[in-house]
Amino acid sequence: MWKIAVGFVVFAGLAMFVIMQGGDSLDMAGEKHGADAVHAPAPAAAAAPAAPAAKP
Repeated sequence: MWKIAVGFVVFAGLAMFVIMQGGDSLDMAGEKHGADAVHAPAPAAAAAPAAPAAKP
């Protein structure tokens, strides 16, 4: 029984550590749909690799 209590305390401490490290960027509101959903566009450089320059 004491192992369950110790496990809970360890897990709760780990969860609090992760939440504190997230700071303001942590969003625990769940799924968002419609206008509330904000997605950052993918950088163009990561989407397609640069083509090598043609040799003259």
